[in-house]
Amino acid sequence: MLATGAAVTTALAQVDREKIYQWINELSSPETRENALLELSKKRESVPDLAPMLWHSCGTIAALLQEIVNIYPSINPPTLTAHQSNRVCNALALLQCVASHPETRSAFLAAHIPLFLYPFLHTVSKTRPFEYLRLTSLGVIGKKFHRLFKKKKKSLTAHLFDAYSMYPTCLGALVKTDEQEVINFLLTTEIIPLCLRIMESGSELSKTVATFILQKILLDDTGLAYICQTYERFSHVAMILGKMVLQLSKEPSARLLKHVVRCYLRLSDNSRAREALRQCLPDQLKDTTFAQVLKDDTTTKRWLAQLVKNLQEGQVTDPRGIPLPSQ
Repeated sequence: MLATGAAVTTALAQVDREKIYQWINELSSPETRENALLELSKKRESVPDLAPMLWHSCGTIAALLQEIVNIYPSINPPTLTAHQSNRVCNALALLQCVASHPETRSAFLAAHIPLFLYPFLHTVSKTRPFEYLRLTSLGVIGKKFHRLFKKKKKSLTAHLFDAYSMYPTCLGALVKTDEQEVINFLLTTEIIPLCLRIMESGSELSKTVATFILQKILLDDTGLAYICQTYERFSHVAMILGKMVLQLSKEPSARLLKHVVRCYLRLSDNSRAREALRQCLPDQLKDTTFAQVLKDDTTTKRWLAQLVKNLQEGQVTDPRGIPLPSQ
């Protein structure tokens, strides 16, 4: 009986495998591509070697890039429809799969494929199709909304809409700090100013994803040194973070505040940035503005306390303990 069950399972797996091969082949034909995109995007979590299959199959990556390029005329002027957004997001989901797989990641970066997504991050339209497009593009650059698409009956767009309520369980890590080649690649592109733009004007979820990507770049020593290398880079980051703190004091979000505080804390590890932060750290992070928001978040409260401590250490004071301005 057990042998029979195992045989049936193997046969079903083989049928599924054949369907995967069929859908990959169908990506090469414009007539069958849309359905193949949908079906493969549903299966990418359950097929561990889907990324190498996509990367090494003839014409597949070119077909996915064609889907991306075909959308460019619809982003300026902003005429992107929900159907177009859903279709290109399915293509992005497959690229996301390739970007996250250890066997294909290096080749993915070497081909500079993420650069094809940057025009999507430049968009400013706040309509739902554009918001989904930005979120999915950020997911490719980071480490994906890896639990977001588990339910097979919904479209990718519907799942992205659910992300607003599912975020605490679906986001995961975006950029792995131990992947030096990823950080090095991102620093050679315009990802930091693009993230800062989204952090300033995006939706809450877009801001959170973009801030988390910036946080992961900062947590890398090379990334921290890059941002603190010039006053212009540091001041741009500090200005956007300051604006976010002010906005969060009016419209609190614990999950977004967590990443903002972590960015500030990491910046305080750099001596030049630490000196500047003594002058420009928002008052809302020094007083009790966020006490209620953080009452149950011991991690962020600890980070915030450490940030304040870092900025106080080594500071010159007068006999009354009042900080003296730097010379």
